[in-house]
Amino acid sequence: MTSLVCTNRSPIGRYNSSCRFQEIYSMLLRTFRSTIPAVKRMYSQIAAYDKYTTLKVTAPSEYVCHVELNRPDSLNSMNKQFFTDLRQCFEQISSDSSIRCVMLSGAGRFFTSGLDLKDAALLTSDQPDVGRKGLALLRGSITPFQESISSLEKCSKPVVCAIHSGCVGGGVDLVTAGDIRLATSDAYFQIKEIDIGLAADIGTLQRFQKVIGNDSIFRELAYTCRKLFADEAFKIGLISSIFVNKEEMMKFALETCTIIASKSPIAIQTSKKSINYSRDHSVKEGLEHVAAWNMTMLQSEDLIKAVMAAVNKEKPVFSKL
Repeated sequence: MTSLVCTNRSPIGRYNSSCRFQEIYSMLLRTFRSTIPAVKRMYSQIAAYDKYTTLKVTAPSEYVCHVELNRPDSLNSMNKQFFTDLRQCFEQISSDSSIRCVMLSGAGRFFTSGLDLKDAALLTSDQPDVGRKGLALLRGSITPFQESISSLEKCSKPVVCAIHSGCVGGGVDLVTAGDIRLATSDAYFQIKEIDIGLAADIGTLQRFQKVIGNDSIFRELAYTCRKLFADEAFKIGLISSIFVNKEEMMKFALETCTIIASKSPIAIQTSKKSINYSRDHSVKEGLEHVAAWNMTMLQSEDLIKAVMAAVNKEKPVFSKL
């Protein structure tokens, strides 16, 4: 008959079941202790983004960053501080090795209502001369705002935009600078600037047509300022998927970001750079550009890791950049 007495002489180990419990407890304790540094690093890294008052930045999964437009009381309208936060945040993300993919969404009941027309600092200058006033606005608002929107495109990490309800004016500038666009069934897009006596000047007129590849529809939307609803946005290629509600969309967005983040960061970032470059250049120039990049990237350890993982039917683990 098997003895129930444990060879471990400690009080907790009087029986085999108690010994087994002690083993499991010790294993869990070791795991917990080994996890603490990683958790601390993750939270310390995300804490570095707390300074942005118009954005909320979280880490929903490993290597994935969630940037949320966070002015819900004003329908996430874009004031001067927002543009400053946006540029600085995405520049920080671009150089952050703990982030490989970004999810962008809006808090509250609107993705964004566009430019905050109540923020006088956006559209005014104290210069008396017309020419100087125009130059001051260019330097103080238009150019910095363009740079802020372009920070999504310049960011080395892919940006997945999850759009619900309204995406108006500057919101269209924003999402067309992203990589992937998802939307809820109640979402709509509206190039609104002409309705307030302006030409869209921070990205929509330059990117929208290239995204959808249909100049006539784009001009119609820009000139009429009509709402483009999710079903039509899907048909013309502005968005890649439609969801019944925000919860389902956010779930899919996170899954997509997690998949992207599991890939070689070198391959992903090189691909984004090449796609953006090729959009604005000839096929020949695009091929030369990616060849030049790959001469270096092919020497990366990521290639070997990916091939070996495929051969062994394992999931590759890539180092931080």
